[in-house]
Amino acid sequence: MANSDIERGGKNSNSRINHNNSSPYYVETGDKQWTSWLIPMFVVANVAVFIVTMYVNNCPHNNNNNTSAFQSQGSCVAKFLGRLSFQPLKENPLFGPSSSALEKLGALEWTKVVHGHQGWRLVTCMWLHAGVIHLLANMLSLIFIGIRLEQQFGFVRVGIVYLVSGLGGSILSALFIQHNISVGASGALFGLLGAMLSELLTNWTIYANKAAALLTLVVIIAINLAVGILPHVDNFAHIGGFLTGFLLGFVLLLRPQFGWSERQHLPAHARVKSKHKAYQYGLWLAAMVLLIVGFTVGLVMLFRGENGNDRCSWCHYLSCVPTSKWNCGN
Repeated sequence: MANSDIERGGKNSNSRINHNNSSPYYVETGDKQWTSWLIPMFVVANVAVFIVTMYVNNCPHNNNNNTSAFQSQGSCVAKFLGRLSFQPLKENPLFGPSSSALEKLGALEWTKVVHGHQGWRLVTCMWLHAGVIHLLANMLSLIFIGIRLEQQFGFVRVGIVYLVSGLGGSILSALFIQHNISVGASGALFGLLGAMLSELLTNWTIYANKAAALLTLVVIIAINLAVGILPHVDNFAHIGGFLTGFLLGFVLLLRPQFGWSERQHLPAHARVKSKHKAYQYGLWLAAMVLLIVGFTVGLVMLFRGENGNDRCSWCHYLSCVPTSKWNCGN
């Protein structure tokens, strides 16, 4: 996933406008910057879980016990890593574990969630990754996107956006993908992108170079969603995470309107501005209602065992578009 630094906040409480020459985008605000520690912790946690996954996978042991099955796939990759070595590239080209190991550790699988009463998989799947390439791409994106947001809004709000967006992505994925497992933090990452977009829209009046900032972010989001139409990419998790994060941004990432923070310096008889504008309150209310309704409907449909494709005959094209180079059957 790609990212561009579209937010620049004040570095101290006395600064109203931050003119940083490294970026054409800045925010007219005096908000302090937080120290980012949660996002680095998330990165460490994801890497640790991947190491545990590879340890549980134990490719050499499986290779010895299932020689006939492995003969057609090839041998383990990077054997010098011992039980941390990767599955044969024909089985997993991302340099990672087997699907059975991912399933054992909590991958999202519709049958187990609905009929096995394992709803916890909606959360655990976002901490698992299919391979080193998958993990590296997601963690680099998390660092570039998440650290900037955490510095701007603090660990509580960004942590909520990340975790709830991941859950939203898992719910939509489970509704539409019912014959394959799904893993990865992409839904949560798209939630952060969605929150960046709604934050820009709801705090529109305090941004400089608004059109450039909006265009940059929209292009980044469009490119990343377009990648999701490739086979073996769970774009429903991306879309679900993005929509959840987009709505959460209106709820959690409000900034006071320009000039409100200087109210204590105004004369006693001066008219004090309200903290937020009327449209911000309106967006907050609408987003909150849509979040509650969306999660309620999604969870009810999921645990009733409904298939989202039955209600939307064309939605499968959002996750994979068949071409002469590949098909979407598997």
